[in-house]
Amino acid sequence: MKILLRLALVSMLFSFTNLSFAQETESVFSSMVGDCEVILLSDGQGQANTEFLIGVTAEMLKECVPSGTFPIAVNAFLVKTPEKNILIDTGNGAKLFENLSEVNVNPLEIDAILITHMHFDHIGGLLANGEVMFPNAELYTAQAEHDYWTSGEGGGFDLARTVINAYKDKLILFEGVSLDDEDTKELIHSVVAISTPGHTPGHTMYIIGSGDNQMMVWGDLIHAMAVQVPYPQVAVTYDVDPKQAVKSREKAMEYISKNNVPIAGMHTPFPGMGKIKSEGTGYIFEEIK
Repeated sequence: MKILLRLALVSMLFSFTNLSFAQETESVFSSMVGDCEVILLSDGQGQANTEFLIGVTAEMLKECVPSGTFPIAVNAFLVKTPEKNILIDTGNGAKLFENLSEVNVNPLEIDAILITHMHFDHIGGLLANGEVMFPNAELYTAQAEHDYWTSGEGGGFDLARTVINAYKDKLILFEGVSLDDEDTKELIHSVVAISTPGHTPGHTMYIIGSGDNQMMVWGDLIHAMAVQVPYPQVAVTYDVDPKQAVKSREKAMEYISKNNVPIAGMHTPFPGMGKIKSEGTGYIFEEIK
């Protein structure tokens, strides 16, 4: 019952019933990470209310969102390495192909698609009318994510299973590493997969680049930037395991801030990238200009 409720809330959120999206003037933004180019592909920028937050107090809300709403986005990212064109998630597909055209990339030129997790607003652009939209791309997802979404029926389970079946000949399953692991073997060149369960069992972040030139694409580590950056202990109703999601977020935020690693987020407002810095008992976010 809890799982079905959370799936319903995910559907509600990303069918925009509690989001207000404005017409945006920009949908793409680019930043270099070593010899990799990371490009924001925005499906929409808007405002959300705070109804889906867990563990938030009136004092936190007064401090962080006095108006009652905060900026939110639905993003995917294109990573151009010297060898490959890589998509990280696809958003819900609303503007994906328009955005790819704007940066002169044909869907046939996408070599790999890395999935952070299999909620609709991350895999919605993989199919159109049941047809595979990236026939030349290998599809990467964590083994735990695959196992979870193929274990149930209805709603998001059916969508995920449809995607998995459609890409079955190109599907690559993997085990992500922990931020504590010394063995950080690349998933593909210039990409390391970091396991951050909680939002979903196989939720994965991706480190792009190497050495001093890295960026962390953190997927849904944070939804409400205005609240969860200063207060990482706040969860959301559509986390499959809210307590684990908080643990993963707190660990990742500590790592990211200590190592000065820029981040890119699927619900981080335009330009979708920035830096996390420790402040007091929480953190602050500074967007990339």
